[in-house]
Amino acid sequence: MSAQTSPAEKGLNPGLLCQESYACSGADEAVFECDECCSLQCPRCEEELHRQERLRDHERLRLRAGHVPYCDLCKGPNGHSPGVRQRAAVRCQACKINLCLECQRRTHSGGNKRRHPVTVYLVSKVQDSLEAEEMDEETKRKKMTEKVVSFLLVDENEEIQVTNEEDFIRKLDCKPDQHLKVVSIFGNTGDGKSHTLNHTFFYGREVFKTSPAQESCTVGVWAAYDPVHKVAVIDTEGLLGATVNLSQRTRLLLKVLAISDLVIYRTHADRLHNDLFKFLGDASEAYLKHFTKELKATTARCGLDVPLSTLGPAVIIFHETVHTQLLGSDHPSEVPEKLIQDRFRKLGRFPEAFSSIHYKGTRTYNPPTDFSGLRRALEQQLENNTTRSPRHPGVIFKALKALSDRFSGEIPDDQMAHSSFFPDEYFTCSSLCLSCGVGCKNSMNHGKEGVPHEAKSRCRYSHQYDNRVYTCKACYERGKEVSVVPKTSASTDSPWMGLAKYAWSGYVIECPNCGVVYRSRQYWFGNQDPVDTVVRTEIVHVWPGSDGFLKDNNNAAQRLLDGMNFMAQSVSELSLGPTKAVTSWLTDQIAPAYWRPNSQILSCNKCATSFKENDTKHHCRACGEGFCDSCSSKTRPVPERGWGPAPVRVCDNCYEAGSSHPDVAEAQADDEGGTLIARKVGEAVQNTLGAVVTAMDIPLGLVKDAARPAYWVPDHEILHCHSCRKEFSVKLSKHHCRACGQGFCDECSHDRRAVPSRGWDHPVRVCFNCNKKPEEKSSELWLLPRAWTSGSVVTGERLLC
Repeated sequence: MSAQTSPAEKGLNPGLLCQESYACSGADEAVFECDECCSLQCPRCEEELHRQERLRDHERLRLRAGHVPYCDLCKGPNGHSPGVRQRAAVRCQACKINLCLECQRRTHSGGNKRRHPVTVYLVSKVQDSLEAEEMDEETKRKKMTEKVVSFLLVDENEEIQVTNEEDFIRKLDCKPDQHLKVVSIFGNTGDGKSHTLNHTFFYGREVFKTSPAQESCTVGVWAAYDPVHKVAVIDTEGLLGATVNLSQRTRLLLKVLAISDLVIYRTHADRLHNDLFKFLGDASEAYLKHFTKELKATTARCGLDVPLSTLGPAVIIFHETVHTQLLGSDHPSEVPEKLIQDRFRKLGRFPEAFSSIHYKGTRTYNPPTDFSGLRRALEQQLENNTTRSPRHPGVIFKALKALSDRFSGEIPDDQMAHSSFFPDEYFTCSSLCLSCGVGCKNSMNHGKEGVPHEAKSRCRYSHQYDNRVYTCKACYERGKEVSVVPKTSASTDSPWMGLAKYAWSGYVIECPNCGVVYRSRQYWFGNQDPVDTVVRTEIVHVWPGSDGFLKDNNNAAQRLLDGMNFMAQSVSELSLGPTKAVTSWLTDQIAPAYWRPNSQILSCNKCATSFKENDTKHHCRACGEGFCDSCSSKTRPVPERGWGPAPVRVCDNCYEAGSSHPDVAEAQADDEGGTLIARKVGEAVQNTLGAVVTAMDIPLGLVKDAARPAYWVPDHEILHCHSCRKEFSVKLSKHHCRACGQGFCDECSHDRRAVPSRGWDHPVRVCFNCNKKPEEKSSELWLLPRAWTSGSVVTGERLLC
């Protein structure tokens, strides 16, 4: 016996024996300390005690040399030192609790408790160093999280509130080369998601806002950086809340789930509801269907150094109960994860996208909630890098930005199937074919990548849209599919020769490979329909926003008008200078003697505004000086000058002076030779000619409207320029773009290029946007299986402007 080493010689306190005496007599050496049982336990007592369901989740600590337990009274909310736990000095054998010196003096200094037997703990130098080391590590972690703040990452409208990678890293307050993972939390509103993150990662600090109010305190997606575990923590808006844009906010959750490495599903209910399993099952299906492909494309497009995993994150279901047992308590032989998989199968949901699903439960008999078990499970999963590896914060931002750009926009509620948490309408294109009503099967915003609309089924013909396209039959038999369109003339004909041939032999169908294959009036009689001879027809889908199908390219009338307008404009511009000079000379010849000659009027006599070349000068019938239109807009009779009784134009000064004029007698004397009569006759002739010109403009407008091609927007519907939005007026002329048919001003449509698909084989007026598009080439497609073209959707898109 003398050779046996005593506990004191081992460096342990001699009083560290089992304090439970549950499976032993109390003489065995203590190896564990259970903080919730408030006792030291030997291995046998620790195993037997914690087999019980209600004690299974207790947190135990293995004893080290020189260990001294904490005071049991200091840790409670009513302790004399809240928030600071003291080491015990003695253990009361009668009360079976550990006490520090202050608690012993306060509770055992009087009455019968003063005589309770106690065991004294010996605090050695080893224990002092261990305690100092432990306190320093804990204090260090708390200090690391003292300055952490959260920020709004994505608002409720799915708009990212961070401008770029640098802004994202600055708000996270981490290093650009820091490798980190993403942990996000989901759950119903009011289940304490923000509270869970605050206590799990930030030692109870309110990094994420919490509120006892009925309204949700988390709107949108918030993020913060945990420097202890080196993770980006994301808090999301709760499910089943009162929101306006429910569909968009639900879609936002899946974007967050896609960039996460670990997901916590928080539920505060006595039993697991079906909503939990439906949410995770639908999220898994949507992830595999829409996000797997997009994450691969993001890796290739953004050149990320770390590939984004196409396998979803790990999921931890954190279940807190109050009155019911935890999952698996009544089935000791089965692990909770197997019971969860059985629930998924019963509901017809299969969470195949997630790398793993774990269950962590805690039963709260008395608040506060114990998050230690969740913290240990999180740390264990974060150390696992087999599926998800840590990555730079810039990679995380690029992935979120790519998903937001692709899956964005309003979601029409009337087209939605609400039987699923994540319907396909959240992520697929919302365009419907105008002819048959079939929806596009591609992802949202696919047009940004140049991918055309595509449907799963074939379309039907609609007379309203005339959704047929022609392909050359000879090229089709040679293994190519070449689109052809009826048009006025061949590409090799000059504009005027093409018009002449059109008047004689009708419209043509020209193939880029075979040349002109059909003329509508090639023979005097016996002309056959092109569908029966040289072309094939395909029925294609009509998508919103398209310019229609290019069936009516017979623009002969418009080309004739363009030619006539060009000739008239040339003659008018060449004769503009001489015409103005002759008009000014004739006006001076028939003007009364008191009028100032036009050659001497350089500016308005009242406002001194200089006259430009095209400005109109007006003579006051009272004083004879020259004025601009605004300074001589008044009218009244001027009998003293011979103008009456009808009102005539006078300047503002003469209008205010009245009928009297100081130079009346002189003016009447100067009116010799009938100049005043000549002037009146000249004005009558000028007004008559103006009326004739105006009358000619009316039928010209009717001719233009009748001559316009079918794809042109009518003139009466064009109120402003389609590009710069300037309103059209008498001074601002409207022009049609020959490619898209919209109305533009001259500045926005002065470019020239050929538009063969519209029947314009020679350079014609086009707008800036159409001029930026690639040059048109022959539309050829090697023959593909019918299922690949999805009802000739590819052919139809190729024909659209």
